[in-house]
Amino acid sequence: MRRPEGSVQVNIEGIESMSDTTIDYQKLRINGIYQQNAEGDLMLRVKVPAGVISAEQTEKVCAIAERFSNGKLHLTSRGSIEIHWLRYENLAEVTRMLAAVGLTSRGACGGAVRGISCSTTFAAGFGTAQVLARKLHRHFAGNPHFEGLPKKFKIGVDAGYQGARHLIQDVGLVYLGSEEGRELYDVWVAGGLGRQPQPGFLFANRVAEKRLLPIIEAVVRVYKANGQAGKRLKHLLNDIGEARLRDLVAAEMAAVSALEIANPLPEQLTAKPQADSLEFVEVPVFAGEISAEKLRALARVAAQQAEGFLALTADQNLALLPGEGRPVEAVRQALAAVGLAGPAPEEAVSFRICPGSHECRMGLAPVRDVARELIGAMGGQARSGRWAISGCPNSCSQPQLADFGIVTVKKVAGEDGERRPLFDLLRREGEGFGEPVQQGIGLEELVAAVGKLT
Repeated sequence: MRRPEGSVQVNIEGIESMSDTTIDYQKLRINGIYQQNAEGDLMLRVKVPAGVISAEQTEKVCAIAERFSNGKLHLTSRGSIEIHWLRYENLAEVTRMLAAVGLTSRGACGGAVRGISCSTTFAAGFGTAQVLARKLHRHFAGNPHFEGLPKKFKIGVDAGYQGARHLIQDVGLVYLGSEEGRELYDVWVAGGLGRQPQPGFLFANRVAEKRLLPIIEAVVRVYKANGQAGKRLKHLLNDIGEARLRDLVAAEMAAVSALEIANPLPEQLTAKPQADSLEFVEVPVFAGEISAEKLRALARVAAQQAEGFLALTADQNLALLPGEGRPVEAVRQALAAVGLAGPAPEEAVSFRICPGSHECRMGLAPVRDVARELIGAMGGQARSGRWAISGCPNSCSQPQLADFGIVTVKKVAGEDGERRPLFDLLRREGEGFGEPVQQGIGLEELVAAVGKLT
């Protein structure tokens, strides 16, 4: 797609008019837009509240991908959707199309409160966790009080401790259940991955929902006032210590009157579980990459069989939760009718994957190709585990939380002068982060190591 000559005039959602030759890519980030390459291709990240998207919204996102991109979409491990290969001159129309169905990319990148991720274990508390995540999304998304932060700020809501994703959030909320009419949560603070993975710590135990917003806002304000540019909250914690961070948060909470998140209308979009967990049908998506054609077909099945909603899982798959009175088998039959009855061979392995060097400036390795090669080398037990590979040390695919994780750490020149990526292989056992079992190895060594795993 060729850019037109001269100036491009856009003015929507903070995308300002500027000359085609003076695009401020850094300024675009707050609108969820990253520069993808030196040729000016862009990635836009759509914030999906609680990772639950309606069939109508899905159709619109597919239309954008087909009209302005390459017809493909990337599902992230935080329940967002990325559209790659966009051009600057089309951003205003893309933003309008998203707004028409209640979606935004504002704050999906840059120094802001990012999209609120939500548990996708579909445990009994998923409906409650989803409602809270949607309320928090509405409160923080596009709110200027929670922009202009030193770096990104991530909030996650989980329906239990399974998966340990509370450990990697700036604020992680874990639903504990209801007691005397109050929904209770554990609050974890200052976790994060990247080049220096650090688990969050338990800030407060058994907190009633109405007390959550004052705590979260106070943590954000403390970070905004005291954090260093380009550094996450975990770095502030390391600089000042837990006791001092707690004091600063307490002072912020004392200085501002509490505002409860209240809504008189029910907001649970998925079925309410009658047992320990929801029945659902998960549709595997290799590498989180899905065509608009396939996603549109899933949206239509969701409209017919799942009350009009799809859930984006933390493993970059899609899930359909049957509507009331509809058996799971009816959903499977509807999927089979549109050619989506079962996973392709590569989709049979649970493998979270970032875009890598295929579509990201930070990518050091073509991670989709690497993943396919690794899947071919896996034995039976390794294939049954959960895998993740990150194309750079930023760890967007959360390899530290997988059974087996791979981080591309750097590129080095070989004897022939060609630069090749090196990898760390991690293995997770227990409730913390995965630990390195081999470090700084080339692709051949990595494939051999994976082939020997049991």
